[in-house]
Amino acid sequence: MALKGYSLYQATRANAVVYWQASDESNQQKITHGLWQAFLSSYLSDDSRGSRTLDYQSVTKQDKQKLSDYINTLQSLDPRRYPKNEQLAYWVNLYNALVINLVLRHYPIDSIKNIGDGLTGPWNIELATIAGKQVTLNQIEHGILRPLWQDNRIHYVINCASIGCPDLPPQPFSSVNINKQLNEAAIRFINQHKAVQLANNTLTLSSIYNWFAVDFGSSDQNIIKHIKAYALPELKSELEHFSGTIEFDYNWKLNSTKQVSIKAPMIKAPMTKSH
Repeated sequence: MALKGYSLYQATRANAVVYWQASDESNQQKITHGLWQAFLSSYLSDDSRGSRTLDYQSVTKQDKQKLSDYINTLQSLDPRRYPKNEQLAYWVNLYNALVINLVLRHYPIDSIKNIGDGLTGPWNIELATIAGKQVTLNQIEHGILRPLWQDNRIHYVINCASIGCPDLPPQPFSSVNINKQLNEAAIRFINQHKAVQLANNTLTLSSIYNWFAVDFGSSDQNIIKHIKAYALPELKSELEHFSGTIEFDYNWKLNSTKQVSIKAPMIKAPMTKSH
């Protein structure tokens, strides 16, 4: 069985940043994500295909400001002073909020890839300052989330504002029910056609399983084993004796409720206020 696919970008190898490894497990304080919940409740919905889309076009000036306020509140905190579970919720929510805020700053656009230098997109733009360190989306994902938690389900709860990406969670990530949210997100994505589709002995997988194959066991057998662990009965049965070809696909079109066809200029400036 051959793995066939290509990367639209070379995924950054996970490299733990010692600076972020500290935690305080004795701190029982919870970080509030109410502004993020209010935003999601107002603008996130399910489309006819069963995927979640965001109504970027309808976001009011007031709600854009509230989203910026939420991000700035997170910037004022030092996540290292919280327990690991609270930190995980912090970084996931920050990542998703930064992505949405970034798109809103440039909307209308066809794809988040229209933002940035045209080569690496927005992933290396410094978007926030956390505990005295400027961070990018790449640093949050590949320098913090992936290496520090080493949980492949994290891929299912961070959203890149694209149709091909795992859906944006409808509630803020919470330290109270982390495993439940991670499992639900894995089940949701894996059982959508944008993640896994089998036809004519060809298995088309999301490019996530190609870009980050190392997180899913590297081999095609281990990737399928992971998928089967969260597949619903029908899909699981179809995969039991699969021995065909694997291909990869990804839709970078904006996950917008209302599609547009205008591209934003290439901009590299920070998208949020830094303290």
